[in-house]
Amino acid sequence: MSARLDWLPSNHELLYNQGNLTVGYLTPAILDRIGIAGSSLAWYGSDFIPRHDIFNASFEDWLNPAERTVTKTAGLMVSKKDFVKVYRQLYTGYLKNNPLVSDADLLAMGLPKHSSGGKTHPSRPDTVIVATTDTSKPAIVTVHYRDINKNGTAKPKGVHGAELKWSVLDAPPKDWSQLINSSFDTHTPLELVFSGDQRGKTLYFAMRWENTVGEKGPWSEIYSVIIP
Repeated sequence: MSARLDWLPSNHELLYNQGNLTVGYLTPAILDRIGIAGSSLAWYGSDFIPRHDIFNASFEDWLNPAERTVTKTAGLMVSKKDFVKVYRQLYTGYLKNNPLVSDADLLAMGLPKHSSGGKTHPSRPDTVIVATTDTSKPAIVTVHYRDINKNGTAKPKGVHGAELKWSVLDAPPKDWSQLINSSFDTHTPLELVFSGDQRGKTLYFAMRWENTVGEKGPWSEIYSVIIP
């Protein structure tokens, strides 16, 4: 068996056609129905779609043999490599094992049906994040975080990253809902950058894990730190 994933064609035109099937099927309504929301939706829009569009444009520019050049071929190969990377991430991270995605959905996207072995839904995160801060850089708060049950930086199984909610407030918040700004990170640490007139004010923040289908875990404690 080939080392590459069987569902992913190596032929440029087949990949182009399959990618268009997938993107064409994933309308806003479908994305919402299968649980691609929040940071997962942001990744789809800001990482996957641009690479898909660049690959499409490169392929269409390369397609005519009479106008094909070494430069166009090189550009196609680079854009194809970038697209294949995020296409694999989309399939394996958000579609293949997603219980909200049916076999009919997968076939309509040009992808293989669920295996008969029955892949399981990633469990909702149930552990808490603990965080520490570094204020050695002016106007920057660096947040280091880990799972409460782990000594290292490894994320819990099935977790895509961490959501951080924060606000600069005059008094400690009484509830997480008062943390109105949001950031997302897939690997510790996370940096928050502030303006000069915010230095000396108090930043309040809390964090929670998010799995590959957008389900969120419990909040951490609300931390506070003076913006350096």
